Amino acid sequence: MKLPNKYGSISKLSGKRRRPYIVRKTDESGGCAIIGYAASREEGLAMLAAYNANPWDIDKAKITLQELFDLWQEKKAPKLGKSNQSSLKSAFKYCVPLGGLPYRQIKLYHMQDTIDGCGKGYSTQGAIKNLWGHLDKFALELDISSFRYSDLLTSEPIPPTSRLPFTNEEIARLWEHQAEEWVDTVLIFIYSGWRISELLALRPEDIDLEAGTMKGGTKTKAGKGRIVPIHTKIRGFVEARLASNPSRLIAQNGKPISTTAYRAIWAEIMGKLEMQHTPHECRHTFETLLDAAGGNRRCIDLLMGHTSKDTGNRVYNHKTIEELRATVELISI
Repeated sequence: MKLPNKYGSISKLSGKRRRPYIVRKTDESGGCAIIGYAASREEGLAMLAAYNANPWDIDKAKITLQELFDLWQEKKAPKLGKSNQSSLKSAFKYCVPLGGLPYRQIKLYHMQDTIDGCGKGYSTQGAIKNLWGHLDKFALELDISSFRYSDLLTSEPIPPTSRLPFTNEEIARLWEHQAEEWVDTVLIFIYSGWRISELLALRPEDIDLEAGTMKGGTKTKAGKGRIVPIHTKIRGFVEARLASNPSRLIAQNGKPISTTAYRAIWAEIMGKLEMQHTPHECRHTFETLLDAAGGNRRCIDLLMGHTSKDTGNRVYNHKTIEELRATVELISI
């Protein structure tokens, strides 16, 4: 089907590509702007229709970093997960000093300076690097830039997990400061063994206060959909958070919180209480405490979401849940 004059064009690129169709639009100067890439011709037609209904007003030579970011937020960000959107939005504040600079004038050293000068650790540095990658790709699609400087960026590597559990003294110190903001989340971590992404993803419907259980999990087949009884020591924290947060068990101002944002909060808690631990070490602490208390290995594996040699088909019947509850309650610190 031939498209109307000045409507735009869709061409299939050679080679094996996930999105092989390139969608273009001729601008007023006779140049050709790339609207985007599509997996099928039908998707490309929909993309052209949307563009023609609401054209993106772009002055390629003058568009600034701030303008490109705003346009990216409107056109591209909604296709990403909410947590990823939040992380990238937070990362942009470290790029704001360059906001008024035309994007075409931004070089590799500008981008690298935002990473090196952010004063944050590997998590934030990685988020900034990730953001530049998204913006570079978008600028390339719009024919604003022909370079991908972001491919050459470096950031602090993720440190190897030390796997040092919290000591009994440190756990006691956390209880002493339990009334301080966010300290309750550290204790929930320690007494439940969730991964950071798993705990932050828990919704009110995943918590059964009558049964006294939490259900969630990601990453592995054994880890998904697992049940963790709520330890009596943290039940009050869970109830309080459910009462104030309609979206997630762990939320910020009533809204889901990204792992990047939570890690920043975590760093403040650790600094204030003079501790050096990662959120993942709460999970390691949970397993260590259960093992030291003589917990049943099969139950520990079920709670952790590990594959156990003693576990055939995973069935959470009443007996199993009571066994898990008894195992969790072995933590007496």
